[in-house]
Amino acid sequence: MKPTESTSRRFPGLFVTFEGSEGSGKTTQIERLVSRIEAAGPEVEVTREPGGTEIGEEIRHLLKHGSIGKEMCPETELLLFAASRAQLVREVILPCLEAGKVILCDRFLDSTTVYQGVARRISADPVNTINRFAIGDIMPDLTVVLDVPAEVGLSRIRHRASDLPDRMEQENIGFYHKVREGYLVLAKSFPDRFVVVDGTLPTEEIEEIIWDAICPLLNK
Repeated sequence: MKPTESTSRRFPGLFVTFEGSEGSGKTTQIERLVSRIEAAGPEVEVTREPGGTEIGEEIRHLLKHGSIGKEMCPETELLLFAASRAQLVREVILPCLEAGKVILCDRFLDSTTVYQGVARRISADPVNTINRFAIGDIMPDLTVVLDVPAEVGLSRIRHRASDLPDRMEQENIGFYHKVREGYLVLAKSFPDRFVVVDGTLPTEEIEEIIWDAICPLLNK
């Protein structure tokens, strides 16, 4: 069963998600877009997965930094990501959409489809069923995938000035080859929702490509 491509366009707000492997530049692009969107009129809310709520941030710490995380099996990882997402949808995303805000979210259900479904090799049926249960009928209006080769993403992680690599960032190169391929296949399956951007382009050029993709949705 493929994820159903329902839409949140029945709400006055706009829901945009950013996807990509570690080191792809999602955080940078989200930060650059906030002021541009606010200048166009809408109020912007930025959030992230896992996290975005008090409950979600506790789950995030367990998933990414907890000392017992190394013992976590893929099925537990899947369910914890879904739990954080369920809380985020109901506590943050849905109220913001109803209030007419633009929501920029660093990762959403597609990360689970790729990381736990493809890279962790959990069967697609339970992954999609759990995803749908967690999000209800809320789907992104636009999903931006920042595509970088696995070697580039891991190199960027290693050269960060601060923060030790978290549990996900410590995966091997083979894992991230699977992640990249998973995103590209998913984007081809749903071309109306996904925009794939070359994450190795200059930062300003990436910003303009993303802005061009978001503008028509803002104008609606």
